[in-house]
Amino acid sequence: MTSDETQASFIDHPLIESLLERHTRPDAARVREILSKARLAKGLSLEEVAALTGLSDPELLGELFAAARHVKETIYGRRLVLFAPLYVSNLCSNECAYCAFRARNKEVDRRALTQEEIAQEVDLLVSQGHKRVLLVAGESYPKEGFDYVLGAVRTIYGVRDGNGEIRRINVNVAPLSVAEFVRLKAEGIGTYQVFQETYHRETYAKVHLAGKKTDYDWRIFAMHRAMEGGIDDVGIGVLFGLYDWRWEILALMQHIAELERVFGVGCHTISVPRLEPASGSLIASHPPQPVSDVDFRKIVAILRLAVPYTGIIMSTRETALIRRETFALGVSQISAGSRTNPGGYAEGEHYDGSQFALGDHRLLDEVIRDVATLGYIPSFCTACYRLGRTGQDFMDLAKPGEIKAHCDPNGLSTFLEYLLDYATPETRSVGEKLIGEVLAGFSDRARTRSERMLAKVRAGERDVYC
Repeated sequence: MTSDETQASFIDHPLIESLLERHTRPDAARVREILSKARLAKGLSLEEVAALTGLSDPELLGELFAAARHVKETIYGRRLVLFAPLYVSNLCSNECAYCAFRARNKEVDRRALTQEEIAQEVDLLVSQGHKRVLLVAGESYPKEGFDYVLGAVRTIYGVRDGNGEIRRINVNVAPLSVAEFVRLKAEGIGTYQVFQETYHRETYAKVHLAGKKTDYDWRIFAMHRAMEGGIDDVGIGVLFGLYDWRWEILALMQHIAELERVFGVGCHTISVPRLEPASGSLIASHPPQPVSDVDFRKIVAILRLAVPYTGIIMSTRETALIRRETFALGVSQISAGSRTNPGGYAEGEHYDGSQFALGDHRLLDEVIRDVATLGYIPSFCTACYRLGRTGQDFMDLAKPGEIKAHCDPNGLSTFLEYLLDYATPETRSVGEKLIGEVLAGFSDRARTRSERMLAKVRAGERDVYC
């Protein structure tokens, strides 16, 4: 199946419903068999994922979380990648019932940043220590059209401030044509990200009331078109709370399986946002199918076991507490110091211009200190993108465990850059202690490589990676 076809038949609604019906009360022995297999980090079948969604026994839940932690630490170690979203526009022609940016919402002040204003936002992010951003825009652009997005990418990459720069831009904009994806790829972006929001067709139609986003199939085939356009790192996700989370996870697995069947590689990342209050949206404050904190932790853990080599992204929609609890369950990337309104870094957070309410309002330095205190390495690494370790090439290194030989030293190198150039004294003290502890746990070979890279950073060199 290619993006030329118009019906996403790979989302098999009857099959999902039948699997969930069969696995409402999974057998404990069968669950333990699945968890034992999952610990091998080879992934899970659709039926095995369905069985895990039915877990409610506290003892089995504990074993699920322990298995997820084992897989997460085996593949990703103690690294946690940080980034910031950069909202350049909240102009939108869609009418999505859950979103503050919906076209008819009069409570939101509409704005598209000029290229000069974008540069100002980036300068502030760089001055905080950020190296990675996610460019976000609504599904309408100023008069330049799609060229506005391409110009924004060039503007972001062009900002320099002392030792600081943005080294990788990931992009979350409306689904594009293959020709537009080719142009986006030529600008040197990293991952292209777009969420189906809900894979359940009936629910999708109920919450997407007008605009191009009403076309379920155009949206779901966006990743096919992105890959055809040369972008082999794509990010997908579900907006949990619109429909039954168990159903959504199985549909997500079917989407990934389809990408693997057609292109030989699935998604690079999965995002797990829950509905949060949004200006002018009743449904955002009262989700049709709310997801409890326990179920949310289950979602993260099941995804980590089902697709072990896929990054899981946690945004600042969630509170600091929930974010901390999910680090060990499978989350590998987090946003920090976020603003979801255009101009938010220069002018502050404004609820009447933001896409949704934040749960974690802490500054980047506070988040980094917290992450390091918990024993995780805050990483700003972008080496894989720039060395071509993307798509299938990344998976070829990740699956045999070889990617850690690059990621661990690179993570420490970028962390030390942050500590020397941007950290408060308290955060630097916590960070330097952590670096010493991490080095002590490395093999002799890994420690030698890392110490050489760290010595270069301490001597004033920047952007040191392998």
